[in-house]
Amino acid sequence: LSMFFEHRLLHHMEEISSILFFLIGAMTIVELIDAHEGFRVITDRIRTTNKVKMLWIVCVLTFFFSALLDNLTTSIVMVSLLRKLIDDRSTRWLFAGMVVIAANSGGAWSPIGDVTTTMLWIGGQLGTSTIVSHLFLPSVVSMVVPLAVLSIRLKGEVARPEEEHDEGWDPTTPFERNLVFVAGVVGLLFVPLFKTVTHLPPFMGMMMSLGLLWMLTERLHRSKNLEQKEHLTVVGVLRQIDSASVLFFLGI
Repeated sequence: LSMFFEHRLLHHMEEISSILFFLIGAMTIVELIDAHEGFRVITDRIRTTNKVKMLWIVCVLTFFFSALLDNLTTSIVMVSLLRKLIDDRSTRWLFAGMVVIAANSGGAWSPIGDVTTTMLWIGGQLGTSTIVSHLFLPSVVSMVVPLAVLSIRLKGEVARPEEEHDEGWDPTTPFERNLVFVAGVVGLLFVPLFKTVTHLPPFMGMMMSLGLLWMLTERLHRSKNLEQKEHLTVVGVLRQIDSASVLFFLGI
């Protein structure tokens, strides 16, 4: 009897552990990109100050990033980026509200865009093609409708905050930022492809992507001293991941 219960317990722990390892890997990759200021690749290219144009650009970016990074992480990243794009607090709050809507819409049509969808995808209840084909159009509509309504109401230009020039040491070069950003996004996109081709658990693809990114960042910063590169390595970034969310889904 005890062996039966042990077998059942280990069987369920196997499924739970695969989800947790997947989440930890994804969160670490996103935090690693953020630590290298990789998302500046986006903000540095947004030049417009027109409120409507900026709202559409931010929401479309959020929609597609949410499909890659998961909706909660994307919301946090994009709201933090808004602080560098919009100075007025009330306008920033309005944009942040639309970011949350766009992130939830974008996370719905991707197997790795929302944790609950990811859990069903890992468990085999949903296939990648099923999720994308059935949910992409409804997701677009759920973002475009409130976006269109808000676009009619918004007028004028956005006031940009004054840039703070840090005279101290810049943690990353433009080359490092771009390389880690591209490698991280490609690593996340690789996971569904890995599952489809190999039929192995998705967390193995995520851990493989993280391992390759780990080697890349160690190689990039090999000439820096420990103090300079501590927060730019996987070991340092692991302390920054949202472990409370991981424990929350363990509880579920």
